[in-house]
Amino acid sequence: QVQLVESGGGLVQAGGSLRLSCAASGRTLDAYAIGWFRQAPGKEREGVSCINGSDGSTNYADSVKGRFTISRDNAKNTVYLQMNSLKPEDTAVYYCAAGPFCSEYEGDFGIWGQGTQVTVSS
Repeated sequence: QVQLVESGGGLVQAGGSLRLSCAASGRTLDAYAIGWFRQAPGKEREGVSCINGSDGSTNYADSVKGRFTISRDNAKNTVYLQMNSLKPEDTAVYYCAAGPFCSEYEGDFGIWGQGTQVTVSS
């Protein structure tokens, strides 16, 4: 069973950048699709981006396209989410999750990290 640990969150000004990491232990990450989700206060959790394990294909929510980039480093067993041009509305707890394939439904992901807080000040 793979275990996931997120890191890299913090406080940044609007327009700034952060890189989140999702490190795995227990199994190699390339056996899974890895999704990034976020949950802002008072809102439902939403999908942000996902990378498939089979072919490395990626997808993004419309709200982050062109600003966020998901990538995988198999040697480090880590998936990254590079976030540029951050906006206050990106403020949320960010989670990574593992599943058999990329999906917009969080129920398709069975393994979750503990989350990391991202706060973007205006």
